[in-house]
Amino acid sequence: MKKTITIARATAKEAMRQPVFFVLLFVAIAMLLIFPLVPYNTFGEDVKMVKDTGLQAILISSLLMALLTASSGIADEIEGRTAITLLSKPVNRRQFIVGKFVGILLVVLTMFLVLGALFCLVIIYKVGYDARESARVPPPYLARLPEVYQILPGLVLAYFEVIVIGSVSVAISTRLPMLVNLVVCLALFVLGHLTPILVQVSEGQFEAVGFMAKLFATIFPQLEVFNVHNSIATGLMIPADYLFMGFLYCVLYCVLALLGAFILFEDRDLA
Repeated sequence: MKKTITIARATAKEAMRQPVFFVLLFVAIAMLLIFPLVPYNTFGEDVKMVKDTGLQAILISSLLMALLTASSGIADEIEGRTAITLLSKPVNRRQFIVGKFVGILLVVLTMFLVLGALFCLVIIYKVGYDARESARVPPPYLARLPEVYQILPGLVLAYFEVIVIGSVSVAISTRLPMLVNLVVCLALFVLGHLTPILVQVSEGQFEAVGFMAKLFATIFPQLEVFNVHNSIATGLMIPADYLFMGFLYCVLYCVLALLGAFILFEDRDLA
């Protein structure tokens, strides 16, 4: 465990020293600061639009950081023959994979904490900004907190979604280079949100089409589980049991992805 934690810390520190970390962080911060000032023309529903677009900005920037960290931390080290130096020490391949994955968890968690804290402040400001735009008295800060509470489960679910894709990226990085990894994982991200629609549309169609849709829904991660768009649109709170089910799904899929990474990396020639 100590060796795994050491690898995780080194991976996180190295990733957060890279320029791409600061670029993605600053771009996301700039977007979060711009969104409240954009006129959405939604007749009083601008706060919901800011919530939705802000969550998507945090999700995409953190997802890109997770994919780049997995590629640079695993694929590049294997191709650059630096992984063999680490594995020549008393560190086995499973510890190497788990340590890299935990390092990705730490990097993504750092981005979510920074961006999530700023996002909560943006929501508080947006509520008062809309009130002033409508010539109303801005509510006190305590009265704005329910709007913040609604997005906290969304941030947690978005973190789970990034971790699921990150675990797949770790498995792919053991065999494929960075560019292929990015393309495959981004395609998986899109298909993971489309599989429920494919299954619904394929009902009553040709048997082969329905079979392929259900096969995709079984193999690909069900990322719609982590989508909070409907909750934001209706203004409802996400219940705690739904968060727990999302956590269980995230853990199970990550375990399966890491087991696949162990199998793919076990006989990988590093010399």
